[in-house]
Amino acid sequence: MAGDIVLVTILMWIIAIFAFAPLGYFIYMYTMKDGEPFGDTEPHGDSHSKVLDVAEQVVNKIKSLIAKK
Repeated sequence: MAGDIVLVTILMWIIAIFAFAPLGYFIYMYTMKDGEPFGDTEPHGDSHSKVLDVAEQVVNKIKSLIAKK
């Protein structure tokens, strides 16, 4: 009886270790690279794209129309 409880406890620990290993690895890598889990990436909004350029032009045009009123 006591042997069965110990066996089940050991099996549960083994299953838990394999289940949470990817999470532990991700946390380890995240803290190892000073908060950059995927290496050096561009900050959001710094990359150029046509959509962002057009949106910026539209916003500036609306601001200028509002300022004229």
